[in-house]
Formats: sequence, structure tokens, C-alpha cells
Amino acid sequence: MSAPTFDDRDGYIWYNGEMVDWRDAKVHVLTHALHYASSVFEGQRAYGGEIFKLREHTERLINSGRILGFEVPYSADEIDQAANDVVKANGLVDAYVRPVAWRGSEMMGVATKGSKIHVAIAAWEWPSYFGPEARMKGLRLEMAEWKRPAADTAPTQAKAAGLYMIASLCKDASAENGYDDALMLDYRGQVAEATGANIFFLKDGKLHTPIPDCFLDGITRRTVMDLAKKRNIEVIERVIMPEEMEGFEQAFLTGTAAEVTPLCEIGPYTFEVGEVCKTLMQDYDDLVNRR
Repeated sequence: MSAPTFDDRDGYIWYNGEMVDWRDAKVHVLTHALHYASSVFEGQRAYGGEIFKLREHTERLINSGRILGFEVPYSADEIDQAANDVVKANGLVDAYVRPVAWRGSEMMGVATKGSKIHVAIAAWEWPSYFGPEARMKGLRLEMAEWKRPAADTAPTQAKAAGLYMIASLCKDASAENGYDDALMLDYRGQVAEATGANIFFLKDGKLHTPIPDCFLDGITRRTVMDLAKKRNIEVIERVIMPEEMEGFEQAFLTGTAAEVTPLCEIGPYTFEVGEVCKTLMQDYDDLVNRR
């Protein structure tokens, strides 16, 4: 039996201030966000019924809207409460939570003045993004065809829906080619991130990670950096060129969906799933599960 589609499920979604039946949370075909990607979103995880770093996610949602030129019409407190209410209303304990804000159907054209801002929050059960086997053996990534754009050509510091179009293209291509995901370079040819997660490398006991100047500085990324520093592991944010990957010993991804997931291969380069990676995986699991 096939899994239910995301528009046909039992449960509840918080929609513009009200808890509505899952199947009734709809938008019109002429919604501005559908045609012009005027939408921002967040990805959150609840562990044991508590959403990890909820306020940070909520503040980023509001800020992403401002970068796209609109104000989310709810306070951070209201959005936090709504996210918690959605988890409880759906009877969830461990869950993925998806807030989204978008321009409605009042305007149809590039101009946005007069469009209403809508907000919805959904939650559902979603285990590890890449699965438990990948967390043991490591993911295989190919080099992506598409590149992350420059910060003066796209709102790269917003978690904006439109920025994920090229990520979807790269993700789908990697699956067709037998890989788990793809590593994206930026417009300069420097290492950026995977299609939906930040990346770290280990060499000589130090972690190296790209400077997030044209992609999101992830909340999980910053969390893992703090965990590494508590272990007295030096973290270096710097420009990383793709050919440097030949000299790195370990590599892993970080993200709300990915959590901490090791890599075993990126294109022609291979890595071990070593102790530093395993330690940070465990530290992160312990943190989010309050152990």
C-alpha cells in the first residue's frame, strides 16, 4: 500500500490562526507564491514532544519574510505556541514541523503590493532524512551541476522557497545517478553545501566548514560547532576548494532533517566514518533528546 500524499492525511494544520482539518488547508491556484516563489519556510524537529530550538527557527522565519519584503502577521510568541499546539493536536511526540509563510492571491504579477500574507504550520512523523543505514555507512554524494548563487543575485540569507529549486534539480539528478545527495559549489567554484544541509570536513583533528556567505548558516550547523568546541575540537570557517577534499579524512552533513550524517564519498573523494563524526552524532542525539 502506497504512503498517503501530503494533501490527503488525517490530522490538523494551524492555518492563519486556526486549527483546521488537514485536508482543508488549501490555497488557490492563482496564489502569488505558487507563481513567483514569494514564500519562506522552516524545518524543525520535535523530540519527546519538545521542538528543538523553536524560537531560533521562528525568528529566522520572520526574518526570512522581511528579506523577501513582507511582515509575518503573527508574533514570535504566537508562532511558537501554534507550532507546539500542532504537535499536540496531531498526537505527536517525535515529529518534523513545517511552518510556512506566503503571499496570497490578491495580486497576480511580479508586483506584490496589496497581497495578504498567510501562515500555516504542519507536523508529521518523519524519521531520519537519510535513514539509519546511511548514518552507519556514510552517504555517497556526487558533484552537483548547479551552483549556489551570489548574495547580490538572490536572497541567500532567507530560507526562501525559490532558492530550493536548484537543490531539487541536484537532488533528483543524484538519485537518478545512484547517489544519496549532491555537493553544491557556489558561484565562485568553492565548496558550499549539500542540497539541504551544511557540510563539515575533518583534517588533523580540526573541523573545516565553508563560510556561509551565499547560503544559510544553519541552526544545526551552529549547534554542532558549539558541540565540537565543547570537545576542544577546533572549528575553522574558511574558503574550501573542491580539490582540497582529497586531503580530508572525515566529512559529515548537518541540518534539521539530516541531523548529523556522515559521508563516505563525494565524487572521486572518499572518507572514513571516524570517531570524531561518531562522537558528534552522539553528542547531538544526546542534546536534542535531553540525555
